[in-house]
Amino acid sequence: MSTTLEIRDSVYAKLLAKSLPRPIRTGAEHARLTAMLLEMDERDDLTPEEEALAEVLTLLIEDYEDKYHPLPGVSPNESLNSLMEERGLKHKDIWPVLGNKGAATEVLSGRRSISKAQAKRLSEYFRVPVDLFI
Repeated sequence: MSTTLEIRDSVYAKLLAKSLPRPIRTGAEHARLTAMLLEMDERDDLTPEEEALAEVLTLLIEDYEDKYHPLPGVSPNESLNSLMEERGLKHKDIWPVLGNKGAATEVLSGRRSISKAQAKRLSEYFRVPVDLFI
């Protein structure tokens, strides 16, 4: 999106006062902020202020998870296969995201790397960070 909506400081300040976002140092605080973010993520009608808060919460949560629960080093192809298995997806479900059947076969077998464009589409499809596929 190239347009940015103006954030009203007074509305944003009320959201901040209600949510009290701060660097996460405990599992309880991580759970609280994650629950807030997931609740916001379920909605399609976020205000610009709520979108800004969601971005702040995402950064705080990612920072905590990177520090205290880093993901093990997994190849992009392994990440894709794991996500597919976890969600019960088959080759036919994923090939439209990867471009075509041949590309999907090569990526899933590990004979071809995931391109940046494919990584972006996979990230959007699975709703996970694009880093998993790069």
